[in-house]
Amino acid sequence: MFFISCTDIVRQLKTRLEATPLITGSTYIRWGRASCPQNGTETVFSGYAAGSHYTHTGAAANTLCLPSDPLWGEYNDATNGHAYIYGAEYEISGSYSDQFFKKNMYENDVPCAVCRSVRTSILMIPGRNACYDGWTVEYAGYLSAGHHGHNSATEYVCLDADPEVVAGRQADNNGRLFYIVESMCGALSCPPYIEGRALTCVVCTF
Repeated sequence: MFFISCTDIVRQLKTRLEATPLITGSTYIRWGRASCPQNGTETVFSGYAAGSHYTHTGAAANTLCLPSDPLWGEYNDATNGHAYIYGAEYEISGSYSDQFFKKNMYENDVPCAVCRSVRTSILMIPGRNACYDGWTVEYAGYLSAGHHGHNSATEYVCLDADPEVVAGRQADNNGRLFYIVESMCGALSCPPYIEGRALTCVVCTF
């Protein structure tokens, strides 16, 4: 009769665990770009920024990165009047577009990329374009959200400082709209913040 001791079992399990690399990391969305930085980060998929229409009062507040290769389940192609999702456009024009991005972003559609970093902690810092000591910059840019006068609730996202556009998609279709966020004094302390100044942002990993 053959017996395996508890010590042998523990030793075998330990050997297997040591031979199997741990898969760790964290994910984030890079808004305004179709790929991820080459710093130990991989592109999981690229696609299109999307969300609720800016006029809808019952809208979802979050912005999504929709993949460019959707898969469907059961469907009915009739519009049933339920929940909707729309593509996103840059509503950044004039001096903002020229000064910040050195190119015309107005009414172009917004790409996005889902990124996986080997680093396990992820943090978006509004109001800074550099990470704190010990953290790695994934990308930096400008804080973006919907217009303050529109009906739909939105969220703050970090728009890449060197944004791309979805080729051939410059048209006034509206939908989800990206505006640059400006600081407003009052309950927000000024200084250090300055009335009307665009806020930067940075996505950091550790």
